[in-house]
Amino acid sequence: MKDKLLYIIKYYGLYNTLKYIHSEYFELDESIINFENGIDNIDKVKEELSDCLCMLKQIQYYYDIKDSEVEKVIEYKLDRQINRILGSDEKWKKK
Repeated sequence: MKDKLLYIIKYYGLYNTLKYIHSEYFELDESIINFENGIDNIDKVKEELSDCLCMLKQIQYYYDIKDSEVEKVIEYKLDRQINRILGSDEKWKKK
């Protein structure tokens, strides 16, 4: 999969990929709204989510960013947000 994603982004170029990614985000947003309103089914959400993830993975691989690097930052951001939700008196503890 990685080779295919890299081939695609290198073929179209980073700039074109970045321009195109916005339309994929919009389609995901629209499919979720339509699903919540009973217009689309969950398969449409899966399809649009997959499109967005493909685009994001292309960028990740283009810059040679490892999954573990992304996961580390995600963990930090999740903990930070949960701590904001809980307030300064209480800290998130893994259960």
